Formats: sequence, structure tokens, C-alpha cells
Amino acid sequence: MAMSSGRSSQEIVPHSGDLEVPAQPVDVQRQDSLYLDATRPAHAGHHGRDSWLRTLRLGFQCVGILYADLGTSPLYVYSNTFKYGIGHEDDVLGVLSLIIYSFLLFAMIKIIFIALYANDDGEGGTFALYSLISRYARVALIPNQQAEDELVSSSSRHRKPSAPFRRAQWMKNLLEASKPAKLTLFFLTIFATALAISDCILTPSISVLSAVNGLKLRSPNLTTDQVVWITVGILVAFFAVQHLGTVKIGYTFAPIVVIWLLLISGIGIYDLIKYDVGTLKAFNLKYIIDYFRRNKKKGWVSLGEILLCFTGTEALYADLGYFSIKSIQLSFSFGLLPSVLLSYIGQAAYLRKHMDMQYVPNAFFNSIPSTLFWPTFVLALTTSVIGSQAMVSCAFATMSHLQTLSCFPRVKILHTSSRYSGHLYIPEVNFFLCVASVIVTISFRTTGFIAKAHEICVALVMVITTLLMTIVMLLVWKVNILWIALFFAVFMSTETIYLSAVLYKFTQGPYFPLAMSAVLMVIMMVWHYVHVKRYKYELQHTVSPDEVKALLERHDLKRVPGLGLFYTELVQGIPPIFPHLIEKIPTIHSVIIFISVKHLPIPHVDVSERFLFRQVEPKESMVFRCVARYGYRDTLEAANDFVATLVEYLQYYVRDLSLYCTAEPLRTSYPSIRIDSFSWDKKHSGQGSGIHAEEMLTPIQSFSELTMHQVGMSSRLGIFQPAKMNLEEMLRIEEDQKLIQREVDNGVVYILGETEVVAKPHSNLIKKIAVNYIFNFLRKNSRKGEKMFSIPRGKLLKVCIAYEI
Repeated sequence: MAMSSGRSSQEIVPHSGDLEVPAQPVDVQRQDSLYLDATRPAHAGHHGRDSWLRTLRLGFQCVGILYADLGTSPLYVYSNTFKYGIGHEDDVLGVLSLIIYSFLLFAMIKIIFIALYANDDGEGGTFALYSLISRYARVALIPNQQAEDELVSSSSRHRKPSAPFRRAQWMKNLLEASKPAKLTLFFLTIFATALAISDCILTPSISVLSAVNGLKLRSPNLTTDQVVWITVGILVAFFAVQHLGTVKIGYTFAPIVVIWLLLISGIGIYDLIKYDVGTLKAFNLKYIIDYFRRNKKKGWVSLGEILLCFTGTEALYADLGYFSIKSIQLSFSFGLLPSVLLSYIGQAAYLRKHMDMQYVPNAFFNSIPSTLFWPTFVLALTTSVIGSQAMVSCAFATMSHLQTLSCFPRVKILHTSSRYSGHLYIPEVNFFLCVASVIVTISFRTTGFIAKAHEICVALVMVITTLLMTIVMLLVWKVNILWIALFFAVFMSTETIYLSAVLYKFTQGPYFPLAMSAVLMVIMMVWHYVHVKRYKYELQHTVSPDEVKALLERHDLKRVPGLGLFYTELVQGIPPIFPHLIEKIPTIHSVIIFISVKHLPIPHVDVSERFLFRQVEPKESMVFRCVARYGYRDTLEAANDFVATLVEYLQYYVRDLSLYCTAEPLRTSYPSIRIDSFSWDKKHSGQGSGIHAEEMLTPIQSFSELTMHQVGMSSRLGIFQPAKMNLEEMLRIEEDQKLIQREVDNGVVYILGETEVVAKPHSNLIKKIAVNYIFNFLRKNSRKGEKMFSIPRGKLLKVCIAYEI
């Protein structure tokens, strides 16, 4: 049935100055250990500096997870750049000079020493940049933001206490006031995300295929078909071990990659000395100018192949959550950088003396000493397989971000490390990447076609990352405008040139990742669009307090023993599915809690700050609303563990309401417009509006949060007045707590709302196809809610309802 009603929507509470409430005299000062705990700041010392031992350990793992892709790029960069031959001896120096300065500019300066600092509490990648921006400006399309969210310590820890600068405020206003700006930002983010996932398909194929091609030097009779099927077998084996987890893979692969980097740097020095020490002249930028002057359009087009030297940097940035900034910077600067550059320099020295076309296709293997061929081949093949690990880890992390921010259907996410929450494994994604990589390898068959497809992903992600980082500099970092202009001018101009060279060859391969990205974007946009529309529908049809009270006081309503957990996505009221349930089955449990699991745009939320509670009138009905807040890197607990933690904090909440009170309702003013998320009725005041005491954070820390954050409350702690307790009130508190525990012991039932969403009859054709067919197909074939929350089947009750949007 389609629901429709004209119920009230939520109030927007503007800031109108601090509200001073005079403290009332109190006869009896009650002391309680809860108050002492409540005055302690959350997360004290939680984010200390990493020890050097841990940094070195993570740096060692970095080598195995992040650098194999970048470290194997010498296998195919020259062969693809000079696929039509070397026209002039100095062309090799020109290309080498472009490789050196491109690698230094885009990989080292932009990513390692700038972008890594543009992280969201340790998480990197384009989606983390979007999350970071959404913490400083309301750009999220789902209207579930709450004023209380900004009191989460990890959300506001990095905020500057000073007044917003003019540029930051201008950018904030632009993003918040302009719907096209919000949509553009969201579109760019999911486009870059889709490209990154497409790149995760291409990287294993091109890396392994390039290494296997080296066999042709020792087995000339080896056919292309045989090379392809050997590659397919290796890829299948690689994806089969992903369930072991990033830590085990990292420790296993790191020694191999270290040996590989030492080997290619040694071979590079050998080739440089043996063939042409003068190759070091490539550090002179003059050879870049001469290269373009000689080759003109051909030189410009070759930029598409040259950018392959820094493929993998986007995955390196996205995988920041697995490691730390120091560990990456240390291992990159002293491990990867010198090894890779020496390899490119050595190959260039060899090619300057071997310009014939027969030496170019396998320039890397031709340049190594014959006695080292087989050890080098085995290491190249192994490292190429390992090089795919960074992209696979990137895919897992990206998919986790997409799902928690309601941009992708539900999938099963497994955490492979008990120490590091960012180490993930997603079986469905792993299977999809394996199948797609095999199909790409069989279809394209050569590295040339795959390289062209690879280039478009790298170039577009580079440009989008620069745009998002510029916004971060304006809105979050608030750095000098000259530095922002310099950053944007240097990187946007150079990256646009690379992108134009790639797009020129559009029909020769780049269509594949764009087509794949288009499919992924349709899935993400449709899923997110319907999710937003469904949320807004429920927000417009929330059940008013009077209606809830009337429902709970119905004479035919029966209360059965037990605790009922009613799951709903709505955080701002009682959803319309509740009266639908009462109408069909006029029976509810003795204690009801409406649970909204909400993911904040931050990586982690401490358990002490997880729950927000509000009791629903009438109080004797024992009905509560609760928002359980998680970061996009947090793991959802098993059902039993979740209930145990929830009930513990509900007991604190019940005690807080009676142990502490204020002479007047506590109101907290905020410096910008907020949604009074836990309130139905409009509160009018000549002084201002805000949050009542019972609407605050987790009970055990509700009062401490106001002292932690600079919202003008530190001077007003006196308004919290310990209640004048009498024996009757203390017995009532104890009885309420015993009642809750008794009903938990009687049994917990998980009530899950199943909403079928359909387009309105008069909707246009595109909307009907998106909602009625694409979304419903994805919903039916995605992971169900009870599996996501690990709800036991025997305790599950589903309530179905249809919405027209």
C-alpha cells in the first residue's frame, strides 16, 4: 500500500546568540561517579604518534602492498611509448626526462607530500576527500544530518577554533546553497570511484601479461594464445588467495618486492655504466623541449603512454587507511623512488645503443644480463602479480565506503585483521574483479590495448583528485590563496595536457573503462537516488507525537513480553511503517526501541559516542528512539553484542534523566543552521533554540561533550543541577532499569522494515525504469538487511510496506 499524509516535517533551528540560563540554588549536592566520568574528554590520547618501530613495520608492509604496481611499470612503459620505433637517438632522453619529472611531480610531490595530508582521519582516496568536504559543508544529498553529530570528537577534532576565513565561508556557502554544486561534487566523486574500480580490473591484466611476455625471449615458439592462458591461470590463483587478508599478504609479498626493487636498481646501474653514462643528461629539461619540437603531434600523443610510469599512485592514495603517512613517505622516498628511476635510466641507456625495432617490444628483458634472465623473469612475474594487490585492496576499501554512504547495494564485508580495521575482504567484489580481469585479458590479448584503457582511468582520476583537493585547500586547510592558485595552475594544466593526449586515442581502447565506469555509475546513482527519495518520503510522513501517543494508548493494543528492536533508516522521528504495523497487528513488545544505524562521514566513532537516545511520550509506554552512529570504517557488531552494548547505554540514559536535571531546558547554540534532529515540536524562544539535555550524546558522556567542544558551554556548566533525590524517585529509576533488563531476558525480537519503492504513476519513463526495474533488481539481488546486521533468523520479524516516490 502506498502511504500518504500531511504530517509535519522537521524544524530548522537558526543560531541567534547564546542563551544564558540562571542557575537555581540547590539544597543538596548529590555526588555520583557518573559525573566524574562525564567530565573526562573522550578519546584522550587515542591518536598518539606512531612509534618508529610501528612506522618501520608498516613501511615494510607498504612495499608489499603498494609499490609492486609502480615498481613493475618499467616492464611496459618504453615498449608502449616506442611501439612504432625510435625516430631519433635523443628521443630516448626526451622520454626519460618526461618520465623522471612526471614521476617526481605527480607521484612524489602531489600524492606523497601533498595529497596524503588531505585525508579523512587517516583515510585517503577521492571518496575520503568527499567525506572530508562534507564534514565542513552540508553537501550530502541525504537529509539525515544532526547537530549532535558535530559533537563527536573524531568529527570535530581537527577543526580550527578561529572564525571561518572569507574564502572558506564563500566556498561553504556556494556548496551548501547550490544544488548543482552538490550534484557536480557528488558526480565527480562517484565518477572517479567508478574509474578507480575499472582500473582495478585492468591493472592485474596488464601487469601479469607484460611479465609473461618475457618468456618469448627464451621460447620464441610461444604463441599469443599460450601467453594469454598462462596469464589467466596466474590471475585466478592470485584472486584465490585474497581471503588470507592484507597483513599476511603484505608480510609474504614484501620481501619479494624488496628483492625486485634492489634487482632492477642494480640492473639499471649496470646498464648505465655499460651502455651510456651520458643518459644522465636527461635530468636537463632541455631534452623535453627538444623532444616535442622534433615530434610535435606524435610527441604529444605519446604522453598517454608516458603517464603509465606513475599508474598505481591513485591506489596508493586510496590505500592510506591500511598504513600511515610516515610509513608511506619513508618507504617511497628511500625505497621505491631511487629503484624505479634507476631502472628507467638503465633501460634508456640500453635503448640509445639498440634503437632497432627488434629490441623495443621487450626493452626491459633485453636490457638485463643474460645470466640474470630467469631469476629476473621469475621475480618480474611474481612482482607483477603482487602489483595487483594495491588495486584489489583499493577496490575493497572503495566498495566499503560506497556501501556505508548508501551509494551501492549491500555486499558482504569481512575484516581480515583484528588490529587494523581497514583491512578488508569482500568476496563478491573479489569474484567480480577476477572474472572481469580474465575477460579483459582474453579479449584484448596484448598489453598495447590494455595500456590505452589503463591510461584513461589514470588521467581522469588525476584531474578529479586535483579539483577535490583544491576545494579541500579552500574549505578545510584555509591556506594562502597564492599556494592554492599555484597548486591548481601547475597540476591542472599539466594533467589536462596528459588527459587530452589520452582522449585523442579514444577509439583505440579507452572506451572500455568508460563503458565499465558508466555501468557502475548507473548502479551508484540509481541506488543513491532512490535511497535519498525514500528517506525524504519517510521524513515528510513521520508520525506526529499526538498520533504516536494515540497509537500507544489504544485499548485494543496488546503488550507482549520482550524487547522489540525496530530498525529504521529515519533518524528524525517515528517512521510511517510503525502505524502500518499497529493497524495490521495491534501488538507490540513491552519495551520498544526504534534503531537507526547511521554512518557519519568520518572513519571511526568511539563506542562511548555511538548512541543517541530519546524517550517517546507517554513515558510509561517504555518506547525509545535511538541513533547508532558508525564511521565508514567501523564494523557492525553481531546482533547479540550490539544488543548488550545498546541496553547498557540505555540503562545509563534512564538513570541520567532522573539523576540530573536543569532548572530550564538546556539549549545549545550553534554558529550555523542545524536540524533539531530529536525533536518533533517547534520550540519558540526569544533568546534562541537548541538541544534539550535529554537529546544529548551518550548518557555516560552527555555532559562532558559540551565541555569538550567550543560551543559556548564551558561558562554555563552551573546550569546542570543534580536532582533533589528522594527514595520514591530512586526506586522508580531502579524499577525502570529492572524492567528493561527483565524484558531483555524475556527475549529480543528484531523488527525489520521492508519497503518496496515504486515510481508514481505519472512519473516520466526514465524514472520508472530506474526505480521500478533497475533499483528493484539491485535490491532483490543484494545482501539483505538481516544479514548485514547479523540478525538470527529465529528472532526476525519483517514488516512490508510500499512507497510511491
